[in-house]
Amino acid sequence: MQRRKILGFLPLALVSPYLLAASEPPIRVGLTPAFLHDQHGLINDWRQYMEKHLGRPVEFIQRDSYRETMDLLRLEKIDFAWICDYPYVHLRKLVRLLVVPSYGGHPLYRAYLIVPASDAHTGSILQLKGKVFAYADPYSNTGYLAPRFQLKQAGEDPATFFGKTFFTYSHRKLVEAVASGLAQGASVDSFVWDTLNQIKPEMTRRTRIAAKSPEYGFPPLIAHRSVSEANFVAMQNLLLSMDQNAEGQALLKRFNLDGFRLGNEKLYASVAEMMRSFGED
Repeated sequence: MQRRKILGFLPLALVSPYLLAASEPPIRVGLTPAFLHDQHGLINDWRQYMEKHLGRPVEFIQRDSYRETMDLLRLEKIDFAWICDYPYVHLRKLVRLLVVPSYGGHPLYRAYLIVPASDAHTGSILQLKGKVFAYADPYSNTGYLAPRFQLKQAGEDPATFFGKTFFTYSHRKLVEAVASGLAQGASVDSFVWDTLNQIKPEMTRRTRIAAKSPEYGFPPLIAHRSVSEANFVAMQNLLLSMDQNAEGQALLKRFNLDGFRLGNEKLYASVAEMMRSFGED
């Protein structure tokens, strides 16, 4: 009420653009478990960075499964999202590609087949027949689609190949499952494993990378097609310029990323091909 009175008596030209923008609904950004779950401080700092540079409120909405974030997009409950490449291909008619993170100098990542460090012999997923295998999420590329595709290409049935499977709904928890011996193998996002290897080496050293997949387009940031062109461009420019100022560079370093760049559909062609092999469009 107090703000309304102040704005009512000030000439419009003297009102801060941020005060005017702050009265608008917040920009809603969805996050998935592709993020490491203990980085809440980093996410909060990133939100404040966005608010500062966009000049309006930003709300992060984090869910525990990819499906929940996909549903929020379908219901137009969020405007932007950082999602896995597999959900992006699923939703490509509903969303627009905003930017792609750059990691190690490229907008690419891999699946790492990991096994317990005590397993010195496994060098292929085919050697884990009848074993306990952990999946990340039913809509994860590296944590579900890619390993099942590899089995299918080898003439195996992914539904019966392993003795037991379970979902962790987090790539970090995949590493924990293998490190603790709950699973004898898992296919994990290389970015998550590499980042954990920097900040939680006591965890990753209890696992071993047994094999690496081909490269895939890095999980992108996308916008719902209902987002206005002005908001789309503003968010895109903010992300593309993060590596050009000290505050943005510091955040990127904490994310273990180089920056963000423009992407294209070709980055995700191999994911679409794997989906088609399972009858998914």
